[in-house]
Amino acid sequence: MIKLHDKYFKPFISAAEIEEAVDKMVMEIASDLGDEVPVFVGILNGSFMLTSDFVKKYPKPCEVTFIKLASYEGLKSSEDIQRLIGLTQDLTGRTVIILEDIIDTGKTLAEVHRIFKNEAVKSLKIATLFYKPEAYKKDFKLHYIGIEIPNKFIVGYGLDYDNLGRDLPEVYQIKETQHMTNLVLFGPPGAGKGTQANFLKEKYNLIHISTGDVFRYNIKNETALGMLAKSYIDKGALVPDQVTIDMLNAEVEKNADANGFLFDGFPRTTAQAEALDKLMDSKDSQINAMIALEVEDEVLVKRLLERGKTSGRADDADEGVIRNRLKVYYDETAIVADYYTNQDKFVAIDGVGTVEEVTERLSTVIDKL
Repeated sequence: MIKLHDKYFKPFISAAEIEEAVDKMVMEIASDLGDEVPVFVGILNGSFMLTSDFVKKYPKPCEVTFIKLASYEGLKSSEDIQRLIGLTQDLTGRTVIILEDIIDTGKTLAEVHRIFKNEAVKSLKIATLFYKPEAYKKDFKLHYIGIEIPNKFIVGYGLDYDNLGRDLPEVYQIKETQHMTNLVLFGPPGAGKGTQANFLKEKYNLIHISTGDVFRYNIKNETALGMLAKSYIDKGALVPDQVTIDMLNAEVEKNADANGFLFDGFPRTTAQAEALDKLMDSKDSQINAMIALEVEDEVLVKRLLERGKTSGRADDADEGVIRNRLKVYYDETAIVADYYTNQDKFVAIDGVGTVEEVTERLSTVIDKL
C-alpha cells in the first residue's frame, strides 16, 4: 500500500505485466505495418514512460514525437481539453500511431482526432496501454489495447494523482474505502456475544451482519439465494460457502457507505475466512480483527441452563446438548482462530464480568485498530 497526498493506493499491475502488455502491442503493430516507417505520437504527460519503452522495443525504423493535452483534475476527467503542445512536423501521407497511456471516457481521444483531421495523414491508429471499457463513451475505434481494466482510478507508469506517482514502475489502484473497520465477533453459546454486538454496532456505527439473520431473511422473503439455500437445507445438506458469501455480499452492497461491518457467526472454516477476505478486498477493505469472547465452560453451562428456564429454547435446557454445542464451537473457532492468528488479527477477550466491563475490554481493543 502507498499513500499519495490524501489517498491510499494498493498494488494492481506489476512491472512484469506491463512489460508483457507493451511487448504484445509492439509485436502487433510491427506485424501490421511491415517495413513502413510509422510516426509514434505520445500524449503527454502520461505516456512518456510507455512511449520510451515502446520505441526502444520497436524492431524497425520509426519516428517519435509528442503532443501535450490536459484533461484531468485530481481524480476526474474534465470536460475541458487543453492543447498545450502541438505538432511541429509535416505528417502528410504518413501512418501515425497514437500512444496513449490510458483511455477511459475518450474525451482526450476526441481532441486527438480533431487535431489530426487536417493533417492529411495516410492512416491514424490508436494504441492504448490501459483501457476502461466501462467508462468509454466515444465511437472511435481502438486499434491496439494492452490491458483492459475496471473503471477505478490508477497511478504509476506515467499516470499521476495531482502530479505524484508518475515515476512508479508498476501501477496502483485507488483504495476507495479509506477508513472502514470490519470485525469478526466470536463467542461460545452463553458468552454474551449477542448483547455485546448490539453495544458495539451502536458505539462504532457498524452494520451487524449475523449469518443466522441473513439466512432467515432470505428464506422468509424467498429471494433467489434464499430459495437456493433452502433447497440444500431441505435435503439435510450443508449450504455451500459461495451461497453464504453471496448473501453476505448482498448485505454489504446494501450498506456500501457504512463505517464498517460486524460479522457474527461467519466465517467458521478456513475456506470461509479466505472467501470473506476476497469479498472485503473487492470492496477495497479488509477484516481488521477477529475478537473472541472467552468464558469457562462451567460458567457457560450455568448461564445457558438459567437462560433455558425463560428462553423456551430446548437446546438451552439440556446440559448434554449444551456441552456438545460448546465442543462444536471450539472445533470451529480453533480453525478460524489459527487463520487470523497467522495474520496477527486474532484477539481473545475475557468474557466474564458485567456487561459494561466486557464492553470496556472490547472497546479498548477496537480503539487501537
